[in-house]
Amino acid sequence: MNPPNQTMVAYFIIRGISSVPELQLPIFLLVLLIYTIILGGNMTILILFCLDRQLHTPMYFFLANLSLVDVSSSTVTLHKILGSFILGDNSVPYLTCMIQMHFFGSLTFNEFAVLAVMSYDRYVAVCNPLLYHTVMTKKVCVGLAVVSWISGFIIILPPTILVLGFSCYRSHEINHFCCDIVPLMDITCDDTAVLQIVILTLGVFTFILLPFLLTFTPYIFIIIAILKIRTSAGRRKAFYTCSAHLTVVILLYLIIGFQYFTPKSKRSTEASKLFSMFNTVFIPIVNPLIYSLKNKDVTTAIKRRLRLCKLK
Repeated sequence: MNPPNQTMVAYFIIRGISSVPELQLPIFLLVLLIYTIILGGNMTILILFCLDRQLHTPMYFFLANLSLVDVSSSTVTLHKILGSFILGDNSVPYLTCMIQMHFFGSLTFNEFAVLAVMSYDRYVAVCNPLLYHTVMTKKVCVGLAVVSWISGFIIILPPTILVLGFSCYRSHEINHFCCDIVPLMDITCDDTAVLQIVILTLGVFTFILLPFLLTFTPYIFIIIAILKIRTSAGRRKAFYTCSAHLTVVILLYLIIGFQYFTPKSKRSTEASKLFSMFNTVFIPIVNPLIYSLKNKDVTTAIKRRLRLCKLK
C-alpha cells in the first residue's frame, strides 16, 4: 500500500466560504457589509466609553472590553475573505496561518471570559449594591480584564504548539474561511490523537463548561435576590440592569450549542463552514445593538455626543 503524499508547506490556500465563482462578489459584499456593521457598532461603544465620563463605570468598562474582543475576532477571521477578493490571492504563509489560528482560538475564549466577568459585576450590583463601589474598584476591574485577556492566549497555547509540531500535510488547501485547528487536522498526515484529546478537554471543560458555570451561577443568586425584592418596580429595575447581558449570554450559548451538539452526520462541510461564519459574525453584530437599544445610559450618551457635535 502506497503511503499518502507527504509534503511540508510554506503556505496554505484558504478555500473560503464558497468556491463557486459567481458567488464571490455577493459573498464579498455581504462580508464587507457585516464587517462594517461590526466595526461601526463596537467602535461606537469604545469611543463613547473613552469620551463620556458618565460611562466610566465597571459595567461599561467591561462592555468596552467586550467590544474590543468582537472587533479583534471579526478582523482576525474576516480580513482574509475581503483581502483575497481584492487582491485575488487566497494563499496564506505558514507562520501567518499559525498566528491567525492562535488568535482565533484565544479571542473565542476571551469572549466567554469577559462575559463571565460581566456576570460577576452584575451579581455584585444586584446582590450587594451597598458594597458595589467598594468591591468593584478600578484596580479589581483592570485585574479581571487583564486575566480575561491573558487566559485566552495561554489556554490556547497547548493545541497551537501541537499543530506547530505537525511535520507534513497531505494538501495545502484548507477547506475553511480562515486558519483553524480542525481543518488543519483534516489535512495533516501526522497522528492527531493527542491533539484530539487536548481539543476535547479544552472544548468541553475550558471553553464551554467552566465559562458556563462562571457565567450562569451568579444569575442563580441574582434571580433569588430579585425575587426577594418586595415591589414590582424594584424587581423590574433590578432585572433591567442584567437583561442586556443575559440576552447576549443566552444567544451565545444557544449558538454554540447548535454548532457543537448537532450530530456531524447531519452536517455537511459547507454547512459547518456557514454555521461557523454565522457564529463568528452574529454575536459581534448583536452585542452593540442589544446594549445600545436596551441601555438608556448608552442611548443618552449617543444623544449627548450628537448634541455636542451640532454645537461645534
